[in-house]
Amino acid sequence: MYERMKDEYSRRKLLLGVERLDYSKGLPQRLRAFKSLLKKYPENLGSATLIQIASPSREIMGTYTDLRQELESLCGAINGDFGELDWMPVRYIHRNVARKRLPGLYRVARVALVTPLRDGMNLVAKEFVAAQDPADPGVLVLSRFAGAAEQLKGGALLVNPYDTDGTADTIQQALQMPLPERQARHQKLLENIRVQDVHWWRKAFLDALSENGKA
Repeated sequence: MYERMKDEYSRRKLLLGVERLDYSKGLPQRLRAFKSLLKKYPENLGSATLIQIASPSREIMGTYTDLRQELESLCGAINGDFGELDWMPVRYIHRNVARKRLPGLYRVARVALVTPLRDGMNLVAKEFVAAQDPADPGVLVLSRFAGAAEQLKGGALLVNPYDTDGTADTIQQALQMPLPERQARHQKLLENIRVQDVHWWRKAFLDALSENGKA
């Protein structure tokens, strides 16, 4: 999977988003930020491609049908306004993707977009970091409203997902980031998630619980 994706996107700058279809994930805001990126930084035309995976979620609820229609409309508008015969800026996938395929996607991506409006820990951010090639790592663009932001702020680029142009500027910073800075940021992120693993979280939780019990 990784080798095939690497060959296919060797001439592209790949951006990746992976989550379930949910209002909390900020997907319309992300697509608008990507559209702003293409408008403000036309050097990305013909090269920057966003793969957005939005797995089905709560399909029977009408509000989620509206969200799906909004996303499909935004993707179609972006591709219609900016696409070429040999390049489509957005590849939108509304189905479940096998987990065994995700590490290859993470590894080949230049930038991961994890930009929820509000979220819990968000393990996708950590999976992206763990899958990177330390010699040529991608950059994590992370919402400051994600639970992982507090842990990963030392290496990720934090954004306010409500700020469309600001997010676009940060994505451009990620796309243009020189290799030494990418490597340094990735090293910080990887060291962080290795130290603060599930055992660290378990101990921290139980210690906090114990302290509160004593109080």
